[in-house]
Amino acid sequence: MTRPRRTAQLAGCGWVGLTLAATIVAAPGVATAGAVDLFYERTVMTAADSRCSLFDAPTGAALAAGQAQARGAVLRAGTDQATLRAVESRARQKAALTPCDSEDLNLAAARVRQAFEGYAQLSRMSYPGDHAPWLADRASGEAARWRLQQPVSFGWNRMVFGLAGRDGANALMAVASFPDGQEPYAARLLMRDAGLTLGPYLDHRGEAIGRLPLARRLPPATAQTAYAAEARSSAGRDLLPKDLKSGWAFRFPAKAAAALAALDPREAVAVEFLFADGQGESVRRAYVEVGDFAAGRAFLQVAAR
Repeated sequence: MTRPRRTAQLAGCGWVGLTLAATIVAAPGVATAGAVDLFYERTVMTAADSRCSLFDAPTGAALAAGQAQARGAVLRAGTDQATLRAVESRARQKAALTPCDSEDLNLAAARVRQAFEGYAQLSRMSYPGDHAPWLADRASGEAARWRLQQPVSFGWNRMVFGLAGRDGANALMAVASFPDGQEPYAARLLMRDAGLTLGPYLDHRGEAIGRLPLARRLPPATAQTAYAAEARSSAGRDLLPKDLKSGWAFRFPAKAAAALAALDPREAVAVEFLFADGQGESVRRAYVEVGDFAAGRAFLQVAAR
C-alpha cells in the first residue's frame, strides 16, 4: 500500500460535567486522567445508543471502535482492571438513568454524529504500539488483502499476522516465510486463558511496561490456551510482502480472533510453527503485540457511508 496512513485519532464528544480534549491519540504515554475520562464518555454514549438507538450502524460501529481505542489507552496509562471496571459501571449507570429524550443526551449524540462523520469515511488507519503497529485497511475491492496486519521478524524468519480476506471477509491468519526452506506442517496460536487468570501477565521486574520484551508479556504455559490452525496452504502473492516470493499461510478459528480482541493491549500472543525433522519435532515462535487489535477490528466493521 502506497497511500499514507493516518495515526489513529478519534474525536471525543462533550457532555454535561465532562471536560475532555477534542481528540486523543491511542499511544503509550497518554495522561491517565484524560484517557479515563474519554473511556467513560464513550462508554456512556455506547450504552445510551444500545438503549435509545441514537445512531445508525456506521456511527455506532465507529463509536464502538473509539471506545475500544480509549480502553486500550486507559490500560497503557497504568489504570488497573478494577478501576476500569468501576469506570465502566459508572458510565453504564449514567446512561441507564438518563431519559432517551433528554436534551443533554441528544446534544451529545449530535456531537458524536458530527465527530465521527469524517472518521467513518477513512479507509486506512495505523494504531501505534510499544513494539509494532497494527495497520488497518477497509478499502472495498474483490481482491484478497490484509485488512488488519502486524509485521513480525523472528530470527531470520518473517511473518505477517492479522485479519485478511476479500471485502467483508476477515479471517485470522499468519503468513510466514522461512529462508532456510523448511516447511511447517502446522501452527498454533498461544495466548492467556482468560478463564484461568484474573488479568494480564506482565513480567516487568521493575522495568517500565512499555519497554517489556514481548516474551515477558505472555503467561506461563499453565495459564495459556492454544488455538490450532484449521487450514494450511502455500501463501498467495496477495498476502506476501512484496519482497518475498514464497511462504506458508495458516488460518485460525474465528473464536481465536474474538479471544484476542478481549485481551489487555499490553499483552502479547505467540504463533508457533511446527516442523518435522529427523530428531522429531522443532518449533519456531513469533510474538505478536496485542496492542489495539480490538480497535482495529472494530474499525473494519465501520461501513463507509
